Amino acid sequence: MTAPAEEFARIARHFRPLAGAGALDLLDDAAVIAPPPGRELVLAADAMVAGVHFLPDDPPDLVARKLLRCNLSDLAAMAAVPLGYLLTVSVPRSTPDAWFAAFAAGLAQDQAAFGLALLGGDTTATPGPVSLSLTILGSVAPGCAVRRSGARPGDLLFVTGRLGEGALGLRAARGEVADPDGYFADRYHLPQPRLGIARHGLVSAALDVSDGLVQDVGHLCRASGCAAEIDAALLPRLPAVPLALALAGGDDYELAMAVPPGNVAALGAAAGAVMVTRIGRFHAGPPAVTLLGAALPPGGGGWSHL
Repeated sequence: MTAPAEEFARIARHFRPLAGAGALDLLDDAAVIAPPPGRELVLAADAMVAGVHFLPDDPPDLVARKLLRCNLSDLAAMAAVPLGYLLTVSVPRSTPDAWFAAFAAGLAQDQAAFGLALLGGDTTATPGPVSLSLTILGSVAPGCAVRRSGARPGDLLFVTGRLGEGALGLRAARGEVADPDGYFADRYHLPQPRLGIARHGLVSAALDVSDGLVQDVGHLCRASGCAAEIDAALLPRLPAVPLALALAGGDDYELAMAVPPGNVAALGAAAGAVMVTRIGRFHAGPPAVTLLGAALPPGGGGWSHL
């Protein structure tokens, strides 16, 4: 393990400047926070492991920002407003201080962009690989968290942004496809959490598309007890993005939403400059996804964590 004096000095140097008021200057074993008056807490957690969720030589500032943004995307799907986060960092003992400096700089950049602060966490040594875990806290008005279980027959299926760009960006980052201006690699490294679009009363159900569109829409179907169909011809994707990646590539962190037909105009207003596209609908039937105009991807159409 890292010597205590060195560990505490590293925390003070890199992480204490990120701490919010509830973190108690990172001097205690836990944070103490009160949710905003009249609000409920929403919590989510995600882990990222080098070689599995990011490339071992990815810049540490981009790794930090992706870790935070992936968790912010979970809050976006539930209509929550960010409050703060807890962080666990496990790295090999040989990790240089410059890695921590860059990692903390990335967190600082996105803390400022999204309006939240570090509340606490832990740092540990590991034989490898780098393993990171972040637990995020947000808030919603009582009873106003958007769930996966609210889709109903007749709802339309919408997505934000474009699909398949994160998965193609991973290929670009590996040098497997051309990416002259770095656009796709940037989409892989820096997903865009779509905060403020999925709102209680506006959408019936939502989740973020992290493991592949077909698989994640299937989660909505199972939670809601209805079926969905996706029209492959309607998927928002650039010409360079293969259809298979748009359907099953994962790493998009866009929102898939069940929207009552009468709320379509309001959804567009809530999305503002963010593109929202109708790609299908929900209907009565066993909880499954039907794909129109293309074959379903083999293996269920998404990423498995096991």
